[in-house]
Amino acid sequence: MCADVQGKGPHSATRAGNNFSGKLMSKTLGDAFEARALEYLQRQRMRLVARNVRCRGGEIDLVMLDERGALIFVEVRARKSARFADAAASVGMTKRMRLVRAAQHYLTTWRGALPACRFDVVAFDAGRIRWVRDAFRADES
Repeated sequence: MCADVQGKGPHSATRAGNNFSGKLMSKTLGDAFEARALEYLQRQRMRLVARNVRCRGGEIDLVMLDERGALIFVEVRARKSARFADAAASVGMTKRMRLVRAAQHYLTTWRGALPACRFDVVAFDAGRIRWVRDAFRADES
């Protein structure tokens, strides 16, 4: 089963591909970027449904509901430089599969008719925010 934790649940100590150093620094920065992403999405008329949804083998940073009633699973990524790749590009096939797995588990707890769903990425590259809507599809993973 997935755990839906509002607030600051424990993350893995370091996130693969984030290019920030140190376990504590990575966790603190990760929480800050997730908070910034949440504020940004709320300004775009999206409503928070859940935060830090975890299940065995996967985690979803934010679950949002858009103005049309679609459920959006959001991955937040940050890079302090684009030296290796931009933040959105760091969501590789393994991460996508984990996000899809976590979303499938989350949907088993959904009450009522299932809404339309999609996977978005909110990326921070050198402080600039970019929202990639429909970043990938579950059947592509």
